[in-house]
Amino acid sequence: MNIILISVLLLAIIGGLSAIILNVVARRFHVVEDSRIGLVEDILPAVNCGRCGYPGCHGFAEACVKASSLDGLRCPVGGDEVMLRVGTVLGLNLKPSMPLIAVVRCNGSCENRPQTNQYDGAKSCAVESMLYGGQTGCSYGCLSHGDCVKVCMFDAIYINKETLLPEVNEDKCTACGACVKVCPRSIIELRKKGPGSQRIFVNCVNKDKGAISRKACLVSCIACGKCQQSCNYNAITVANNLAYIDSDMCTLCRACVEVCPTSAIAALHFPPEEKPESEE
Repeated sequence: MNIILISVLLLAIIGGLSAIILNVVARRFHVVEDSRIGLVEDILPAVNCGRCGYPGCHGFAEACVKASSLDGLRCPVGGDEVMLRVGTVLGLNLKPSMPLIAVVRCNGSCENRPQTNQYDGAKSCAVESMLYGGQTGCSYGCLSHGDCVKVCMFDAIYINKETLLPEVNEDKCTACGACVKVCPRSIIELRKKGPGSQRIFVNCVNKDKGAISRKACLVSCIACGKCQQSCNYNAITVANNLAYIDSDMCTLCRACVEVCPTSAIAALHFPPEEKPESEE
């Protein structure tokens, strides 16, 4: 009986001392969290996708509160609307930016890029890209297994069953960049959405020489330079056998679209051009 009583007393003493020590430690190392972090986190969409570069919405809220400026901080899901509200809470100004959208820079459909062999491995773009160049003559184009579709949290991208190419649902795309990161061929890019969703870009990433790329795909860029010569705004560069259009400098004049001999330049959401009536 005495042994049991002594054991109980010892446990009680140890428990009491432990509680006192824990209380002292908790008070000594207590960190008071800025109340604004909770306010900012409530504004954020709570997706916790991490595409902002921080570990979830809480981490992003902490970064916003600690920052002296919101420049460089962006919530891909919420966009400018959310960031403007964050700026209001923190008393920081935010310069509105042009919304971004994911763009698939490959037009190598079944019609334009014939299949030359059969792949029987795992249905994964990442796996196939590590094994060989792909089922067509173009070793740069889309592999059509839908890794981008699987990684999208917003159901904003899908594989067109006829072309076997990914297409972006502009109403759902948040420009989070998940599809950009997962694509082993780097054919998906975040570009400015453009006024009225109008945008122009080179719909090809093939860096082979012109004759080789054209043999693999009918609508590939052949780096002829005609687009660069037609641009009066220095928005187009040609390097590594491939043309590229800078969306920051492009004025959407479409001069490059008209001169491209392979129709490798895409112009989205423009009204059809009126052709001049032929003179009688």
